[in-house]
Amino acid sequence: MKLRHRPMTMALIGAVILGGLAAGTAAQSEPAEAFPASSKAAVLNYLASIAGTSIVSGQHNKEPATAPAQYTQQVKDITGQYPGLWGGDMMFRSDDIGNRQRVIDQAKTEWANGSLVALTWHACSPTVSNTCEFSGGVNTTISNAQFTDIVTGGTALNTTWRQRMAAVVPYLRQLKDAGVPVLWRPFHEMNETWNWWGGRPGANGGAKIYQQMRDYFDSQGLDNLIWVWNVQDNPAGGWANYYPGDSYVDVVSLDAWYKNYPSSGDYQQMQAIAGGKPIAIAEMGKVPDASFLSSQTRWSYFMVWSEQLRGNNSNTEIQNTYFNGRVLNQGEVGIGGGTPPPTARTGAIVGLAGKCVDAAASGTANGTAVQLYACASGVAQTWTVAADGTIRNPNSGRCLDAAGQGTANGTVIQLWNCNGSGAQTWVYDTAVQRLRNPQSGRCLDVTGQNSANGTRLQIWDCNTQANQRWTLPG
Repeated sequence: MKLRHRPMTMALIGAVILGGLAAGTAAQSEPAEAFPASSKAAVLNYLASIAGTSIVSGQHNKEPATAPAQYTQQVKDITGQYPGLWGGDMMFRSDDIGNRQRVIDQAKTEWANGSLVALTWHACSPTVSNTCEFSGGVNTTISNAQFTDIVTGGTALNTTWRQRMAAVVPYLRQLKDAGVPVLWRPFHEMNETWNWWGGRPGANGGAKIYQQMRDYFDSQGLDNLIWVWNVQDNPAGGWANYYPGDSYVDVVSLDAWYKNYPSSGDYQQMQAIAGGKPIAIAEMGKVPDASFLSSQTRWSYFMVWSEQLRGNNSNTEIQNTYFNGRVLNQGEVGIGGGTPPPTARTGAIVGLAGKCVDAAASGTANGTAVQLYACASGVAQTWTVAADGTIRNPNSGRCLDAAGQGTANGTVIQLWNCNGSGAQTWVYDTAVQRLRNPQSGRCLDVTGQNSANGTRLQIWDCNTQANQRWTLPG
């Protein structure tokens, strides 16, 4: 049985709304940065760009559909900030299905305000009416024969199911037409048996119904959907047995309910399944703490489940999460900011204490040290930041390079023949002004925060300190 429908497990600790917070305890949110119409590729590129450095905060909003932002507002009341991701549901009860438009309108608003949009669907089983209660409709058991009929074309149950999917398409199409990419998470927790689609490993189980939905929605032109595959952290493992295949999945996600946070084994299992795709915590009841955030750095977003926000966390815990330097809230999520510049730009790269990235002694040979030095016009401090992610010194014709393809903290930066390798690829995040090397997941860093002339540049765990902030050529 899913935790979302269990009683709250913890009394609310210190029920304090924003107006009652002690002075200085609540960080003020930045003005929301409205997102333009965009594509799923832009969101996926962004999620990939923050892996290892940052994580987007998220909050789910369950029924009723007439209040599709009630839990998001609770986050604002407690922290003064809105989450960087809004979660909603296409619902199952009659009155909620009748108000699906409210959910879609809220999704448009959240995107316009600068938050990512995630939708799930607690669909009624095709063996019951098209509206239902959770118990007996979503949380229900069907036979293997019934499930086979649902995924077999031409059967009565398959026809019913296709009609249910068809009813959702116009709502999702509104988001496509508005340029809103959607983190779409159907058939969630398919390794669990509380739902009618779950507990069916193998090619003809949950993977098949997922594949069929994607094929159908793709045929309807819904290319704004980011397909999020999901399992729960069941200690039985074997999660890959439910995976529908790389061509059907964009994001690999885990729901953390058996324990507060994914274990290191869970984390490794999800990365192994993802094979380089973004990974996310799609549901959790406990807000992630600083220790967890710093130990499992490649989760791209987390989403706290509705009533669990206040039911399982104190205000202080929620605030600590939202104010953590790794956590990106509304106004801090920059779609497009995590991609290489669209056109080449040439000039100085300015960093700590107003000093510049410099090829030592104007050197041009492979292995020339790259350092921080007082800015001065000249070839040693002229760099071309290209659309392919390389940063080239035109004087030498060589590129900014992590020595020896190194990925460890402290790997020094040098000039080297441009070769298109991961050691020479850099992604600029405009929101925090960091240059990140995706191969290592680490950022361009001034060693020891030392602003003295000649201080060597290196890669280091990404942070928000001044020695990792860079201004690129205009």
